Amino acid sequence: MVAGAIANLCGNDKLQSKLRGEGGIKALLGMVRCGHPDVLAQVARGIANFAKCESRASTQGTKTGRSLLIEDGALSWIVQNANNDASPIRRHIELALCHLAQHDVNAKDMISTGALWELVRISRDCSREDIRTLAYRTLTSSPTFQAELRRLRIDN
Repeated sequence: MVAGAIANLCGNDKLQSKLRGEGGIKALLGMVRCGHPDVLAQVARGIANFAKCESRASTQGTKTGRSLLIEDGALSWIVQNANNDASPIRRHIELALCHLAQHDVNAKDMISTGALWELVRISRDCSREDIRTLAYRTLTSSPTFQAELRRLRIDN
């Protein structure tokens, strides 16, 4: 229940910095230790909500710099769960990755943690066409991702 409440708050643009400042992201990540699939799904939903709001704020010019999710250490959990067997968890994580990747300032962190590989996988294999298309567009619009894919000789 607490994870769901925090996940709901993560979807409120006005609470982003307050949530982070008061430990909301770290609290959400701390809840994954219980391992219950319903809690994990709520954590994934919260991360996706936060990433979506943060992405929108970056696009509107009201937020600059790296993602607060990345700064608070969420990216490693996101990458670990990007191919989770549970569909609700996986879908939220796939969306979070797409939203984080839309801003080139996050690209280097995403490359170093393996998130780029997950984006490539999502752009090819995701069963939801909207998410697959979003991942593909995100990959092709990022100069940093394109340079890394060329360096690795990977077609996207």
